[in-house]
Amino acid sequence: MTPSACRLCGAPGPDDAGVAAVASWVTDRDERGRDGRLCPACARRHVRDIESKLDVEWW
Repeated sequence: MTPSACRLCGAPGPDDAGVAAVASWVTDRDERGRDGRLCPACARRHVRDIESKLDVEWW
């Protein structure tokens, strides 16, 4: 499944850009059980928040 857009910045997901482009996106699940996707830039910016399992509201 190709990411549609970043849930933080709205960057469009890669369209058939290859496995490497799709693999650089991060998939996470919020407290309500919804899946979300982060672009590589947002994932790098918030890696500590993701690893700490902080709510998105704290980012």
